[in-house]
Amino acid sequence: MSKLERVHEDWAPEGYLFECPGCGHDHVVEVVRSNGHPGWTFNGDLDKPTFEPSLLVRGTRKITDEEHKRIMAGEKLDIPKFICHSFITDGNIKFLDDCTHSLKGQTVPLKEIE
Repeated sequence: MSKLERVHEDWAPEGYLFECPGCGHDHVVEVVRSNGHPGWTFNGDLDKPTFEPSLLVRGTRKITDEEHKRIMAGEKLDIPKFICHSFITDGNIKFLDDCTHSLKGQTVPLKEIE
């Protein structure tokens, strides 16, 4: 088992996916970007990865099954936005204070990918 999964798609020629315990989303860190711009630096260690610079993810939280049903029925819902901002160093995630989830300001180990 490792803490990263290698991703190779047209949109991410070399990227690594990890499960984020803070926001509950999977994040992909692009080491080589499809548009030719440099991506994040990576130490190459799948068990104790370090990426630089920080990773900033903004999005909408996952919807529940009940919310999905309501949306499919035509109801307009205001799904909350989130910010997940972190440094990944030696296999640990340091969540910065601008995160909107409960792990902001904390450092936790990356989870194993199953």
